[in-house]
Amino acid sequence: MAVNQAHLDRAVALAKAYGATRLILFGSALLKPQQARDLDLACDGVTGWKLYELGARLEEELRIPLDLVPLTPATPFTRLVERRGKILL
Repeated sequence: MAVNQAHLDRAVALAKAYGATRLILFGSALLKPQQARDLDLACDGVTGWKLYELGARLEEELRIPLDLVPLTPATPFTRLVERRGKILL
């Protein structure tokens, strides 16, 4: 399964619709998109159940397994994502 620009564009559009202020791509889809088995995203601006709703909607529409993590509160992991990831929004 590959991750392509259309997946990323749709992810950004959906994230914006849910009120996201930041969206960062990380993991295998960033490093080797043609070989990625899932999409790893970190998000800011979407909290509580809305974050889970966004994750479910992304998986449903993109038809690709997804890991969606909040950027807030900051942790060592999220700081690493911010340094090494690709900012989509």
